[in-house]
Amino acid sequence: MTLASPTDAKAAKTAGPLPAGHPAVKQGKIGVMLINLGTPDGIEFAPMWRYLREFLSDPRVIELNKAIWYPILYGLVLTTRPKKSGANYARIWNREKNESPLRTFTRSQAEKLASALADHSNVVVDWAMRYGNPSTASVAQKLVEQGCDRILSFPVYPQYSATTTATANDQLFRALMKIRNAPAIRSVPPYYDEPVYI
Repeated sequence: MTLASPTDAKAAKTAGPLPAGHPAVKQGKIGVMLINLGTPDGIEFAPMWRYLREFLSDPRVIELNKAIWYPILYGLVLTTRPKKSGANYARIWNREKNESPLRTFTRSQAEKLASALADHSNVVVDWAMRYGNPSTASVAQKLVEQGCDRILSFPVYPQYSATTTATANDQLFRALMKIRNAPAIRSVPPYYDEPVYI
């Protein structure tokens, strides 16, 4: 979601002290990407299988040698777990929007953040999932196409964990490897002890 305001003309600013007569240096937009864990696209076997495969194939989540883990994953887990997980998701599924509550809530957080930053025309807020859709790669590409030359990665976890924050940032950097003019990246540090959060 792009934030629009009458100040769009101010997007081109002079950066730093420049010599007299130096032309203005244009700066692009700042993308803020909220990244949540992930969600299946549906409660049926196939979307659950795809989601669980992506999630449980992540070496940040399962720190076993692939030669040991993959036979367990593909031989046992992915043949039985999608049906069980689908039944569990069915109990909480947002039937109105045909999506998991995590997708509903993450979208809502992004919309509220975009509204709070509406006076900043050079800021674009969007959201992604580490596993599933909208994918981190697709949202990174979209932000670049919207003119963002800087992206603030905001994994929505107050505390750091390799299985959440680190893998979200890993995925963003993997996505940027396929973008020719990659933007500068910053990541939000842990904020579990920030008074405003508490």
